[in-house]
Amino acid sequence: MNDFESGKVLLINKPLRWTSFDAVRKIRGQIRIKKVGHAGTLDPLATGLLIICTGKFTKRINEYMAQEKEYTGTITLGAITPTYDLESEPQDFKDISHITPELIAEAVARLTGPIDQIPPAHSAIKVDGKRVYELARQGKEVKLDPRRVTIYAFEVKPAGAGELDFRVVCSTGTYIRSLANDLGQLLGCGAYLSKLCRTRIGEFRVEDAITPEEFAEQLQAPREKEAAENPDQNING
Repeated sequence: MNDFESGKVLLINKPLRWTSFDAVRKIRGQIRIKKVGHAGTLDPLATGLLIICTGKFTKRINEYMAQEKEYTGTITLGAITPTYDLESEPQDFKDISHITPELIAEAVARLTGPIDQIPPAHSAIKVDGKRVYELARQGKEVKLDPRRVTIYAFEVKPAGAGELDFRVVCSTGTYIRSLANDLGQLLGCGAYLSKLCRTRIGEFRVEDAITPEEFAEQLQAPREKEAAENPDQNING
């Protein structure tokens, strides 16, 4: 456990419907130290790379959060949701039969490069000391100022009726949910994020990440080996 106190960077593949804090809490309980944190929140309905820092490496969290990120996923056209994803029910359905590949390409181009993006009303941003998603759930209207972010790459391809698979490379602070919503506004038909996976943060890739369950198994293996090699120690606890 001294290794975790000294500091480690853990690449965790966050499961669907887990919060980022769920993953942190699980790791903290397994390694039994207090200083554990993550470098960039993933929404519960998102999967993919979550960097978790332990011990002295928690000082590096801001450094990792500032790095370029890559995402893949699916955007559904023809409706909107209050949360810009499937955490809320789709509404305001519209016909998309007039949406052509050319219109989509034009809208994607307008959302590539430096853009001003308004974060979702259902997000963890604080206003007057309160999370805006808490205010939104109370029915209170919150005005959020646009933020300048950079979309380095935004690629889409048809994925079925009314769906677009995408790949986005972006700066820190970008909300992919907002990007999906903005795409729907430009197309005039509405859109929401229906699937999301974070595939990269800087040079760290999801292919090198493990699930919380796999981490627990890796942690347990040395303990079981030590117990097998020193059975007398286990008899008396």
